Amino acid sequence: MKTALVTGATRGLGHAIALDLAKDHNVAITWRGTAPTGLLTDHPNTADFQIDLANPDATAALPKRVIDRFGSLDVIVNNAGSILTDDAENYDAQKIATNFNVNVNAPMGLVAAALPHLEPGAAIVNISSQNARLPAMVAHSYSASKAALDTWTKVAAKALGPKGIRVNAVAPGAVNTPEATRPDDITDMIINDSALRRMAKPDDIAAAVRFLASDAAGAITGAILDVNAGYRL
Repeated sequence: MKTALVTGATRGLGHAIALDLAKDHNVAITWRGTAPTGLLTDHPNTADFQIDLANPDATAALPKRVIDRFGSLDVIVNNAGSILTDDAENYDAQKIATNFNVNVNAPMGLVAAALPHLEPGAAIVNISSQNARLPAMVAHSYSASKAALDTWTKVAAKALGPKGIRVNAVAPGAVNTPEATRPDDITDMIINDSALRRMAKPDDIAAAVRFLASDAAGAITGAILDVNAGYRL
C-alpha cells in the first residue's frame, strides 16, 4: 500500500483529500491548531503529526517521521495554506512573510527533505488557487504566493523528472466547505459566472488530487489543473 502525506488535513479541502486517499493509501496528515477527529478513528491506516509548517526544522524532519511510521513515502500533497488578507495600501510585512512561508517555503522545504526517501514513481501535488491567475483585491500576498507556487511546481517538475518524480498542482476555484460557506448572494454570483453553473465541491478537488497522484497520470508533470467549474472562462 502506498503512503500519502497530506498537510493541513483536519478540515476543509485537506480533510476531503485525506479521506479520499485513505480508501487505499496509508495517510499521514499534519495539523497545527485544529486536532483531527473522525479521520483517524474511521481509518486505522492513518496517523497525525502536529507541526507548524512555517518552522523549517519541523518541516525538514517530517518525511522521516512519516517513513518511521509507515515504511515509505510515495505521495506528498502540499495542501496547508495561509490566507491572510492584505492590500496595496496597507503593507504588512508579517502577513506577507506568513503567506509565503506557509504557501511556498514550506512545500519547497518539505519536498527537499523528502527527496532522499522518494523512489521513481513518487508524485507531488501542490494545492494552488485560481487566485494565482485571477488575483483577489484583498489578498495581494496570498495571490502572489500561489503564483509563486505555480512557478515552483513547473521548476520542480523539470528538476525531478529525470528522477521519475512527478510534480503537479491543482488550482481550486471558490469552494464552499462545512467550515467556510459563503453567503448565498456571493455563491450565486460565482455560480452565474461559471460555465458549468455550479461551484466545485471538496470531493471534486479530492478526485483531481487522486488522479494526479496516481499511475494513471504517469505522463503528466508540471501541470496546473484548474478545478473551478469553468469560472470566468
